[in-house]
Amino acid sequence: MSTIAISFIVSFVTTLLVVRFNYLHDHLTADHDLTGIQKFHVSPVPRIGGLSLIIGLLAALAFRYTQSNEVGLFGLLLLISALPAFIAGFAEDITKRVGVKVRLIATAISAGLAGYLLGGWLQNLQILGLDNLMLNYFWISVAITCFAVAGVSNSFNIIDGYNGLSGMVAVIILTGIAYVAFQVHDIEIMIIAFTMIGALLGFLIWNYPRGLIFLGDGGAYLIGFWIAESSILLTARHTEVAKWFPLLLCFYPIFETLFTIYRRCVIQRADPGMPDAWHLHNMVYKRVVRWAVGSKEPIDLIIHNSLTSPYLWILCVLSVIPAVLFWDQAFILQIFVLLFVIVYVTVYRSIIKFKVPSWITVPTKRSLKNK
Repeated sequence: MSTIAISFIVSFVTTLLVVRFNYLHDHLTADHDLTGIQKFHVSPVPRIGGLSLIIGLLAALAFRYTQSNEVGLFGLLLLISALPAFIAGFAEDITKRVGVKVRLIATAISAGLAGYLLGGWLQNLQILGLDNLMLNYFWISVAITCFAVAGVSNSFNIIDGYNGLSGMVAVIILTGIAYVAFQVHDIEIMIIAFTMIGALLGFLIWNYPRGLIFLGDGGAYLIGFWIAESSILLTARHTEVAKWFPLLLCFYPIFETLFTIYRRCVIQRADPGMPDAWHLHNMVYKRVVRWAVGSKEPIDLIIHNSLTSPYLWILCVLSVIPAVLFWDQAFILQIFVLLFVIVYVTVYRSIIKFKVPSWITVPTKRSLKNK
């Protein structure tokens, strides 16, 4: 518990200092673009929340090293591995000039480092045919691991659109990882999961609901990498953990990414790398949460933003709960993956066609006053 407490306190204080002295660095760190298609904040906000996370992780894991060399070293090596992914994302937060391809390559390099330093390679996927190739050709295992880690990391950046969304989804998923690590008596994985949870909670106090600071690309890629590698290491170190466990556990951000690629390439005939405002969280913001309709008041817009995230937290829980319950049963996990796809597509289709049940919508401020 000391590890999660230290990461929480250090992250909380670091975020407080970043927010308090925003006027000293906002020309470099703040998101001044208030008109972009994926911009939903009402004033410039610092987007370097990832700095608080990495400082919180470093402080907690360094302290843990003084208590247990083995556990502390494991966490510090994972943190070292995460640096290329974090630095590339953080550079984008500062310069706004680091493209997604560069960030994906950097994250793949981080995956390679974690594989080399900690043995974090995907050895099989419980898919007939592919498992034999991965077993016989190590380079295929390396390529699939780097691709998977980069993809999961980018998926957390994609869902990072509203106050508390990506951060709380990460907390929910990491709690599932910590639970299964406890079940298989893996103290190292459990500690690194709790350490990131502590850092995220320290950040979220300032991020949700008021949105005083954002994760930024550095933060999103860091938590995505941390979750992907924790999952891979858990399955690599414990054969009883089904390889479909991490897939279902992270399936909300993963499927959001896959569905976005399908939607842009097949339906819209557009560049899959270009941003748009047709993600599920955007649709929830526009058509389910209606609080700020007709209002230009900053407080109404902030409430509108923050009321969006809980809907997606619930969606995330729908995949995390069965993943945690059936973490060692691959076939059942595969069934729930299919069920999640059906639920997601049904929900998205209902929102697009304006068929959302009235009982799940948030009414406008005006309609509440009329009552």
